[in-house]
Amino acid sequence: MTFFHALQINEDQCIGCSHCMKICPTEAIRVYDGKAHISESRCIDCGKCFKTCPTKAVYINQDDFESIFNFPCRVALIPSVFLGQFPNDISVSRIYAILKEIGFTHVFETESTTPIYTDAKNRYHYEHRDIVPLISTYCPAIVRLIQVKFPGLVDNLIPIKAPIDITAMYVRRKFQKEAEYKDNEVGVFYITPCAAKIAAVKSPVGEEKSNVDGVINMDALYNRVWKKIKEQGSNYKEIKLPIAQLSSDSILTSLTNGERRMSNAVHSLAIDEIDNVIEFLEKVENDEIEGVEFLELRACDQSCPGGNLTCNNRFLTCEKMFARARYVAEKERNGERTREYELEKERDYLSKNLLVGEIEPRSMLSLDPDISKALEKMNKIGTLKKLLPQIDCGLCGAPTCDALAEDIVCHKAKITHCVFVQRNLEIKNRMNTKESVNILETIWGNEKVEDFINKITDKNL
Repeated sequence: MTFFHALQINEDQCIGCSHCMKICPTEAIRVYDGKAHISESRCIDCGKCFKTCPTKAVYINQDDFESIFNFPCRVALIPSVFLGQFPNDISVSRIYAILKEIGFTHVFETESTTPIYTDAKNRYHYEHRDIVPLISTYCPAIVRLIQVKFPGLVDNLIPIKAPIDITAMYVRRKFQKEAEYKDNEVGVFYITPCAAKIAAVKSPVGEEKSNVDGVINMDALYNRVWKKIKEQGSNYKEIKLPIAQLSSDSILTSLTNGERRMSNAVHSLAIDEIDNVIEFLEKVENDEIEGVEFLELRACDQSCPGGNLTCNNRFLTCEKMFARARYVAEKERNGERTREYELEKERDYLSKNLLVGEIEPRSMLSLDPDISKALEKMNKIGTLKKLLPQIDCGLCGAPTCDALAEDIVCHKAKITHCVFVQRNLEIKNRMNTKESVNILETIWGNEKVEDFINKITDKNL
């Protein structure tokens, strides 16, 4: 199985600092020849490496904005978190107007289908009470995390399309029926707050193809819109939207507790930030957690407002989204309807097409197709773990001693990559200094090692 990855490394900018290697939650990064390299089988596109890279060598493989003009009908699917990036005095209608001015023909908010998504999820919970805990598939980084690191929990994932996919499905049907566009004439583009959603669109889990045609970097689009706002100054005409786009509940769906508060589960939890999620899932996997019926898990701190492609402080974004929700709630109390009511006429169609196919485990470490040989290699890994110092210094180019043991058995590294092993061999006269330096050069690059040797030589160390 092949998977699209949004995160890539520009080797010309990479300095092999190992920051990304040490922070990766699935140990997907190794350093060799002085550069970081991402393992496709382990990467879940969470974006932690993107955030921590000091030289911006980690970049995101995304669609070019100009690609929207390949379609006569150009639909922007914007999450509510995008609107939360702007100051409070910039109205939703003004942002909509600018999005159309820069090229989109229509604008829809992703969370428009939240009520349909929520009902389907609650119905699935009612029909599958024997599966505990059920885990939301709202966050694609979490879905991939479970596939890779917790394959025993894939059956706990709720196999229902996320709101982005449901809204895209609705948009396609709407314009094909009402405007008689052909399917290839409708271009649906999602404005993403994170890299994981790019990967989810390009390589959807449980589906052959996504209903979304392209993904636009939220940070880049924000800058385009903000430039227009600055150019307009006070010379703009406010256009009132004919109908409110989202309900107050839907506005908050992408925040932590956004799903949990609408769940019918008696005992549910919302956990954000991927390290917290991993810690909790380890307890679930070890049967240390009892009675939890539903888990809302998000890879980023504060959920989508903390995404790696947002451009505003996540806490300020949350505050703005809550303010908008309160404003809309007041209008709802006064009887104003939202666009969500328009979708009711398509509820039956959408509800019948919400389920995705089987979500399969995705092996991080494929030792051997022959089970007996795989078990033999597992035993070798166990032996190597006992031999290695368990210091996790990273000087071998792997993040941990356990990761190095796996790499050795998979013929991706040698035990002599460990500096402690090197030192032991030198003491026993089984390795000389030159050989040790040569090993370091294969991992960290000739230039870095030579530069270090010159420094200590100059200082007579």
